Amino acid sequence: MATTIFFIIIGIIIFDFILERFLDYLNSTKWSEKLPTELEGIYDEEKYKKSQNYERVNHRFSYITSTFSLLLILVMLFFDGFAFVDKLARNYAENEILVSLLFFGIIMFASDLLNTPFTIYDTFVIEEKFGFNKTTVNTFILDKLKGWLLAIIIGGGLMWVIIWFYQFTPEYFWLLAWGVVSMFMIFMTMFYSSILVPLFNKQTPLEEGELKNAISEFSSKVGFKLKNIFVIDGSKRSTKANAYFTGLGAKKRIVLYDTLIKDLTTEEIVAVLAHEVGHYKKKHTLMNILLALVQTGITFYILGLLIGNADLSKALGVEHVSFHIGLIAFGMLYSPISLIVGLFMNMLSRANEYQADAYAGNFYKKEFLISGLKKLSVNNLSNLTPHPVYVFFHYSHPTLLQRIVAMNKLKSK
Repeated sequence: MATTIFFIIIGIIIFDFILERFLDYLNSTKWSEKLPTELEGIYDEEKYKKSQNYERVNHRFSYITSTFSLLLILVMLFFDGFAFVDKLARNYAENEILVSLLFFGIIMFASDLLNTPFTIYDTFVIEEKFGFNKTTVNTFILDKLKGWLLAIIIGGGLMWVIIWFYQFTPEYFWLLAWGVVSMFMIFMTMFYSSILVPLFNKQTPLEEGELKNAISEFSSKVGFKLKNIFVIDGSKRSTKANAYFTGLGAKKRIVLYDTLIKDLTTEEIVAVLAHEVGHYKKKHTLMNILLALVQTGITFYILGLLIGNADLSKALGVEHVSFHIGLIAFGMLYSPISLIVGLFMNMLSRANEYQADAYAGNFYKKEFLISGLKKLSVNNLSNLTPHPVYVFFHYSHPTLLQRIVAMNKLKSK
């Protein structure tokens, strides 16, 4: 049985790699040096060529990194790499919880070190070449160190609790683990922007002036109580612009990237904000949290049924049953389910984006949202002609052209 599980895992990994490469290939068939008719007025000829070149460079880089990851995981599987790390962890600890924490620590740290050269190349070569990178070497190093520290404190702490639950009550550990992780997810939804973001970026309240007045006027008009409007120094790392809504109830806040304020007009920023308010008004934020909680509960339930199976550990070359080895094997076997769930979530997300666009169009001015989205797409060198199949698998948002078509069907107010 362990051998069968081993080859099922190998099959899943190779299938996933082939599927991703096929989707990338389909996407590449839409590349063209000639500006498509539907992009006239959005991209000029020179900017369009630059965006296509950006896609090609990222496509080649993705192929290299994904191939490296495939070879690395296959080496770990065929040469009992996980068993080696398990043995290494047991040389330094006897307590099963400490063994598991050391095991995951070694795996995560080694994986991050091996992938760091690719991250450096992506940041300081590719993004630099196309004018996006603003990250300094010092910022990159500090980000890396802070990321490791958070992984140890938060990731290690959660893992410790989950494994302790498993040892305390194997039968009901999934329920307890689900409860703790659910509370953590809700807590992070409420306080992520006020606790974790400041570790990496500076957030300042939006200063008084035309923009704040326009936002306040719109918020008052639609009955959206909003006191927390912050500007984040996104330009510290990239020229790409964004905005996001976070939190619930009194803790909700809108965060605008300083690059967004620089690139868009006041009306366009308010339109983008109206889109984010639309998500809140349509209860998309609450819906996504509930779906994430349900999905997490189902995952933990299935994990609870399988984690004690000795064949999972044996499939990875480890004779004795251990939580961490079983979790690694389960994660690989669960991949097809994750793919299906991901497709459903992307479909739901795209539908939500249409609704938020419609809200912005109905309660503000759709032409400003359209012009703002055009600017963001051009400035970020977004691919505006992706293959439909690639969109189905990977896009959480409709394409810009799809959004424009949908908004143009709205009656102006």
